[in-house]
Amino acid sequence: MELTFLGTAGPRGWPQPFCTCASCLGCTGSAVREPSCVLVDGTLLIDCGPEPAHAAARAARPLTGVRHLLLSGPGESASLGWLPAAGLDLVAAPSGPPSGLPAPTAGGPPWQTVEPGEQFTLGSHHVRVLPGGSPGRVAYAVTGPGGARLLYIPSSVLAPEAEAAPAWADGRPYDAVLLDVVAWPERLAALRREGAVTEETDVLAVHLSHEAPPGEELQRRLAAWGARAVSDGGVVRLGADPDRQPVRPHRTLILGGARSGKSAEAERRLSAVPDVVYVATGGTRDGDAEWATRVAAHRDRRPASWTTVESTDLAALIGAAAGPMLIDCLSLWLTAVMDECGAWDDEAWDSGACDAVRARVDELAAAWRACRAPLVAVGNEVGSGVVPPTSSGRRFRDELGRLNAAIAAESDEVLLVVAGLSLTLRGLPRKPRHARS
Repeated sequence: MELTFLGTAGPRGWPQPFCTCASCLGCTGSAVREPSCVLVDGTLLIDCGPEPAHAAARAARPLTGVRHLLLSGPGESASLGWLPAAGLDLVAAPSGPPSGLPAPTAGGPPWQTVEPGEQFTLGSHHVRVLPGGSPGRVAYAVTGPGGARLLYIPSSVLAPEAEAAPAWADGRPYDAVLLDVVAWPERLAALRREGAVTEETDVLAVHLSHEAPPGEELQRRLAAWGARAVSDGGVVRLGADPDRQPVRPHRTLILGGARSGKSAEAERRLSAVPDVVYVATGGTRDGDAEWATRVAAHRDRRPASWTTVESTDLAALIGAAAGPMLIDCLSLWLTAVMDECGAWDDEAWDSGACDAVRARVDELAAAWRACRAPLVAVGNEVGSGVVPPTSSGRRFRDELGRLNAAIAAESDEVLLVVAGLSLTLRGLPRKPRHARS
């Protein structure tokens, strides 16, 4: 199955007209995206922008062979002024034709209103109509003549309906899934939970808009989710180029200062995978209302499907990990370890606490290195601030620097988060290693 992406943006395109946000101002040249429109095997269009013929010409894929159009949303919201001249055999949509479109007897295309559960054949493609995940929209599962399977999920401004993902799955993985993974990564997590998306599925981002980060940051975020975005005019041949699929990181360390956005970045990176174990190392603090507010904010931000474990026995937890794990954070873990070892006292430090703390760090680094499950850890970067006035404060700063360096040395990816922006200190490997999802 060959997919030509005539457009990959949301309904208003990217950049959005006259928008002055940083994302839109940074979207120029080849980064400009038209509303999502996908040409399947040169004969079937899924969704469309105002000028699909021009977009197809720019991609050197004329629309002369197109016979059918599938719309995922209401016809009234689509730009269909070009339809009468196209001579299509059928347009399928979840609602009737717009009022300004000529009837078939007056030169307009035949129009079929579809509902979830329907199936039909268009040329050499079999189409199943599925729930769209939001009111008034439908998704499409398309099977090509060679058996390749495509799932196209529409855009949505509303939170996805929980029952949509099980309806999209049919017991077999898709070869390609097209969806707005930036806005709703939990949809991808649900598809993985249902077995509809595996490591072999090509996950392609569409319906992109200015809520997405521009440039390299978009590609980095998508790669962490096991997804990618192609430029408008890009062609994807399913199964023909498996090396094009992104490599998800195995072990990621995310560093940053206080309120830098490091925890939010860590949670976002695992938002597209199911059944994450979240390890909280801070515990509770009796009588500390401000700390309780922080903990509650973190808890409310996490998906309901995640499991939370409060523990500082990180080496054992990592050694037993069977699925994705997020650790927040290493700094609080080190604080607890220094408490246990009595390492704040100068005399105790010189009398064996130093060796005890560093043995625990070595144990953690060894577990981190040996783990085969995807791991993300958060840590504070404190070495660039004011020199602590006490010996115990300087000791903690130094040991935290050693801990961060030990974990970074065994990580596939290391990020530094500053002012909510992620800087890549170490990037993804070119080829997958031995991680399993």
